[in-house]
Amino acid sequence: MKHAVQVTLLGQKYTVRSENAPDEVAQVAAFVNSRIAEVSSTSRVVDTLNTVVLTLLNVAGDYLRLQKSDSLGEERLQRLLARLDGQPTTSDVD
Repeated sequence: MKHAVQVTLLGQKYTVRSENAPDEVAQVAAFVNSRIAEVSSTSRVVDTLNTVVLTLLNVAGDYLRLQKSDSLGEERLQRLLARLDGQPTTSDVD
């Protein structure tokens, strides 16, 4: 069931329809606002659109780095599980 949740981003109110819990939507909005504020405080960009674009680029970069580190962690976990099962891994074969 979708909920209609009102959030404020950059001082403008938006109604977001989401299947997520209202407090989760509010948490996402708070995160976005904090990241926008972070970009605003560290750059000389005055234009709102440019600030939002820079924020989006920062968040996307963080996401891609996290995704990459998760996949590396998954590979390490699979190698460890294989070693525990007594199966040789590519790093074991020299």
